[in-house]
Amino acid sequence: MIIKKILSLAASIISLIILQLLFLVNSSSEENNSKYYSNDNGVLSLMYHRFNENKYTSTNIRMEVFSQQMEIIKSLGFKFYDPKLFLDELNKPKDEKKILITIDDGFKSFYDEAWPYLKKNNIPFILFISTEPVGKFGYMTWEEIKEIDNSKIGNIGHHSHTHEYLIDMTEKEFENDINTATKIFQNKLGYVPSIFSYPFGEYSLYMKNYISKQFKVAFGQHSGIIDINKDKFELPRFPINEKYGELKRFKSIINYNPLEYKLLKPNQKKLNKKNNPPKLVVEFFNEQKNIKNINCYSNDGGAWKKSNLKFELNTLIIDFKEPFFPRRGRVNCSLNDNGKWRWFGVQFTIKKN
Repeated sequence: MIIKKILSLAASIISLIILQLLFLVNSSSEENNSKYYSNDNGVLSLMYHRFNENKYTSTNIRMEVFSQQMEIIKSLGFKFYDPKLFLDELNKPKDEKKILITIDDGFKSFYDEAWPYLKKNNIPFILFISTEPVGKFGYMTWEEIKEIDNSKIGNIGHHSHTHEYLIDMTEKEFENDINTATKIFQNKLGYVPSIFSYPFGEYSLYMKNYISKQFKVAFGQHSGIIDINKDKFELPRFPINEKYGELKRFKSIINYNPLEYKLLKPNQKKLNKKNNPPKLVVEFFNEQKNIKNINCYSNDGGAWKKSNLKFELNTLIIDFKEPFFPRRGRVNCSLNDNGKWRWFGVQFTIKKN
């Protein structure tokens, strides 16, 4: 009887300790995920692909224009952000805005054209590599990738294996694609990059959750400025190419500021017949002034137009009247905050029926 009481008391004590540990873990998790208005000046990330490959207008930038864009950044007094510092300081509000350069896909034209310029001007960057095309015609070799990896300014990111439309794969196929690239990176570079970029900026909720367990951060291709409240696995970038790289527009982009929000729904960015059109809900912080000055434009129905906005206190609601067309739906919102332009964007991926 006495032994039973002792065992029962011991079990109670152990249960209490476990509950306390779970409470501490949950408290820590909530604290790490807590959001607050930080007045963060943010990190503006730019995305490039090809250089001086003029027949690919949707992904190309002429080196003459690229060098002028880099000079605009310098002339405005902004600093290029070292990706290593970016990771270390992700949860710290920025006293001054930083510029983060990213390049996707590892095309040979990057190595031949842009790499010498970036090296000469000591501009740090992330180069996102898909492992399957490495060494094929038009792409960099592993020797060239290692050269950049061994430099002081080049940082390698994970960009899947095949660079196919991963969102159209089964869950198992998607996991296999990511894991295949991971093994190749480990074999070729001796480590696995901790930064990921979704091919075409497309991801489902399942994909994002899987990536969040494998990497420190992940980038999409929706426009916006990174602040401490942005989802670390849905980080925005401004795509720059011949069409959207015109210098006047570029100067405007560089001067955009973060628009911080507490919550954005839906979490699922992959749409089908059942959830297209979605309802976009964005809850802003009470400290954000002039929120009623916001304007949003979207391409639901297949054409860009001004969205109809509804407010409930500090929460913005957009009920899209028409479904988004395959393959991508976009929403861009800007706010004139006493002359300071703030911006954020959302991208949906629409499954073809």
